[in-house]
Amino acid sequence: MSTDFALPALKENVDIVEVNALKVAVGEVVAKDQPLLEVQADKAALEVPSPVAGRVSKIHVKVGDQIKIGQLYISIEAGASAGSSPAPAAAPAPKVEAKVESKPAAPQHSTAQPVASTPKPTPVSVVKSEDRTALTVVASPGVRRLAREMGIDLSLVAGQTGSDRVNEDDLKAFVKQLVTNGVGGGSGVAVPPLPRFEEYGQIERQPLNAVRRATAKQMSLSWSQIPHVTQNDLADVTDLEAFRKSQDPKGPKITVTAFVLKALSIALKEFPQFNSSLDLANNQLVIKKFVNIGVAVDTEGGLLVPVLRDVDQKSVVQLAIEVNGIAERARTKKLTGADLTGGSFTLTNLGGIGGTGFTPIVNWPEVAILGLSRGRVEFVSKGGQPVPRLMLPVSLSYDHRVVDGAQAARFLRRISSMLEEPLNMMLHA
Repeated sequence: MSTDFALPALKENVDIVEVNALKVAVGEVVAKDQPLLEVQADKAALEVPSPVAGRVSKIHVKVGDQIKIGQLYISIEAGASAGSSPAPAAAPAPKVEAKVESKPAAPQHSTAQPVASTPKPTPVSVVKSEDRTALTVVASPGVRRLAREMGIDLSLVAGQTGSDRVNEDDLKAFVKQLVTNGVGGGSGVAVPPLPRFEEYGQIERQPLNAVRRATAKQMSLSWSQIPHVTQNDLADVTDLEAFRKSQDPKGPKITVTAFVLKALSIALKEFPQFNSSLDLANNQLVIKKFVNIGVAVDTEGGLLVPVLRDVDQKSVVQLAIEVNGIAERARTKKLTGADLTGGSFTLTNLGGIGGTGFTPIVNWPEVAILGLSRGRVEFVSKGGQPVPRLMLPVSLSYDHRVVDGAQAARFLRRISSMLEEPLNMMLHA
């Protein structure tokens, strides 16, 4: 007898996921915890394990589907083996099954539950021990749902109240403060509904994929929380480019990004405020002793920012290899949740596309981000004579609550000077 299974909660505050791949086929015998699906949850690709061992009798979703947590996604004949054929059901079984299926669907849990069963309800005040993220902020499902609908990060509410327990009154008080005073760069004004564009002509509505939804949420949070300022400069990378091209073509491909990562790792040690986070709840600046840099990667599904760890402890060649590897995993949807967390600074490079400069948005809770545009040849005065040099536009956006303009200018100039003298930078490292 087949049992229907609902999609379990895979990640905190994620209600909808997108099916990237089916790992099994109908009729296949699976083991308990064997991957059944690969789904996109926010910006991470996650595998959905089988809740039981048995034979797959039906798959209710297909690649590209967006499915909700608690939605039926697979039916499995529990206990079936490769050599066995489905056993005929005992006469009373269909009647019992019919009665069970007429009951309300099981509530959502952090582990897969048969849709046909009705387990004992879990009190809303209980946070499961295996849900480590939920332990950070304790709130009922109703409060969490309301916070998601309003686009509010419950950790910010907890920070304001000074307690890890957040109730509906706390959430309402936080929202009231936003509306009254505004936060960071936000105006506190409610967004009005869109016009009826259908009245003016033909339109097409496309659902946002998981990556785009996560990007929209994170960028809204970053822009509302951080008063942004952008500092621009030019780095003379003529010598760096010549040095880079002189490397063995049979070796790892060394890009400008790898050199910039090395320069950043040095500068972040010299200017630790750029490697920090602002904790307003405790009136503290959290200085990070580690250097984990997120590198923005353009993919078909949207922008992903995987994190390179311990950048300060690696050579340019090691960084080049890791950048190439993690970018490939991002484009093939092989990143895990761990790949996308733990960053202390972010680098984004649009040089391969074009542009003379831009204003990147700081990735909260970081306090700065460095953007690179396309290098171009300009004539620079050398010994009173115009000399063609390859100039790289660099743009630093920063949180003005933490960083002053003079500090930002010095930080950006330090990075530029290291790129201008790559051999000295290598010796420094």
